[in-house]
Amino acid sequence: MSAVATVRHDWSLPEVQALFALPFNDLMFQAQTVHRQYFKPNEVQVSTLLSIKTGACAEDCKYCPQSGHYNTGLERERLLEVEKVLTQAKAAKDKGATRFCMGAAWSNPKQRDMPFLMEMVKGVKELGLETCMTLGKLDAGQASELAQAGLDYYNHNLDTSPEFYGEIITTRTYQDRLDTLQHVRDAGMKVCCGGIVGMGESANDRAGLLRQLANLPEHPESVPINMLVKVQGTPLDNADDLDPFVFIRTIAVARILLPKSHVRLSAGRSRMNEQMQALCFMAGANSIFYGDKLLTTENPEADADMLLFAKLGLVLEQRHDVSDEAHEAALVDALKEQATPSLFHSAV
Repeated sequence: MSAVATVRHDWSLPEVQALFALPFNDLMFQAQTVHRQYFKPNEVQVSTLLSIKTGACAEDCKYCPQSGHYNTGLERERLLEVEKVLTQAKAAKDKGATRFCMGAAWSNPKQRDMPFLMEMVKGVKELGLETCMTLGKLDAGQASELAQAGLDYYNHNLDTSPEFYGEIITTRTYQDRLDTLQHVRDAGMKVCCGGIVGMGESANDRAGLLRQLANLPEHPESVPINMLVKVQGTPLDNADDLDPFVFIRTIAVARILLPKSHVRLSAGRSRMNEQMQALCFMAGANSIFYGDKLLTTENPEADADMLLFAKLGLVLEQRHDVSDEAHEAALVDALKEQATPSLFHSAV
């Protein structure tokens, strides 16, 4: 099977399963070949994610510590003030982030919250950062309001295959998610949409999730692939660990099916050693979240990421409206500190 270099929206499940079944080296070679046709092979886009409203979500997603259905000990917080959000965005930019993502634990935003959300978007844009939000379901009017405020991306994951979805979430349908994605597209925003693996799904479900993403009318510009972070108190606390090679294969198949999309290493990266992350980058991952938190779950520290980038010869992806100096400063600072023992983290 030759490398797939064209953008398709008609993948069959057997075709996707056949990619997963390839010998590991063949799959990696195909993924890397496709990656190099559409991206600079050693550039990685970095984003920072901030929880702007934490806990007490009405949805029953079995993986999520923010669900109000489970007792995870998470402290509930109201919507952050706009100025506090902008302070965090400025700090993220100073560390080299090009996109600032804001997440709220809601089933859907209330209309009374929309003016504050729009002010956050406008303020972050004025800092020269791309903006992204994840707020739950949107109707057409809300999507239009956010787009008018200047929101660049909206994140709304499909989570898993249509067949396995009901085992994970019962308070929101798969079609609800697809409808929100369509509202986002209709409003002119870019889509950030991926899923989670390691929730007890089958190999067919992993293939089904990626097929669903690849067969959307327009591919998501950003595709986060999350590895389940097991949180005590959630129904998936005792889920079996996912084999690292299964995760790497998932990244590689995502790259082949979604050749023009940024494929992002998201939740679960703190449990990956440097070698696993390096193979994910080789498989075509070219985006990460960095900072010490992803909403409420742990994430590798930015300094550790910069040191790993230096080892692998990776550089930060540049934006045309942000100076090269602003991005390179964070990397240079990290390299100067390589001799500091506290910056090194043992691989686990």
